[in-house]
This record gives sequence, C-alpha cells and structure tokens, in this order.
Amino acid sequence: QLQLVESGGGLVQPGGSLRLSCATSGSTLEDYATGWFRQAPGKEREAVACISSSGRSTNYADSVKGRFTISRDNAKNTVYLQMNSLRPEDTAVYYCNGKTRVNDYWGQGTQVTVSS
Repeated sequence: QLQLVESGGGLVQPGGSLRLSCATSGSTLEDYATGWFRQAPGKEREAVACISSSGRSTNYADSVKGRFTISRDNAKNTVYLQMNSLRPEDTAVYYCNGKTRVNDYWGQGTQVTVSS
C-alpha cells in the first residue's frame, strides 16, 4: 500500500511561488503514475497535473499550463509540484495521488492560499 504525505503549502502573495512535495512510502513509487489534484471550497476536486511512472510524460490542466511544473524523483520516492505566478484562484487544498490499474491512493492534502 502506498502512503503519501504532502508538504510545502502555505500563504503566498499573488505572483509568488511555492513548491509542493509528496513523500511516499510503503511501496515502490516507480510502479505508480502520480498526480496533483486540488479542491477549493464549494468546488469539486480537479486534476492539476499528472506524470507517468517513468516521468517521461506529463499533462496539465489548461488553467496551470506554463505556470506549474510536475516532476518526480523515484530514487527519493518523492513527487513535486513547482507553482509559479500564483493567482488567488489557485487557492485550494492540494492532494497528491498515486495510482496503478487496480490501486488508487491519496494523501491528506496541504493548504495553499494565494492572497495579498
């Protein structure tokens, strides 16, 4: 079973940057495709970015393209989300996800607040 723990959230001003980390354990990370999702108050959870198990393929939501970068270090069992040019509408709880064809695991989330 894959355990995921997010960190790196916080309060940042518009235009600022944050780097989220997702530390994993309990299973071999390279077996999992991983992604970042977010959920704002009153809204459904949405996909932000995902990366293949090898790290060679990435996809982004249109709203974050050119601003966010997902990466992973399988040797360190960690997935990252670099967020630049943050906007108030990026405010949400950000969740890390790891999945295979039969398993789907989530972290507990980390709060990101973009406000002046």
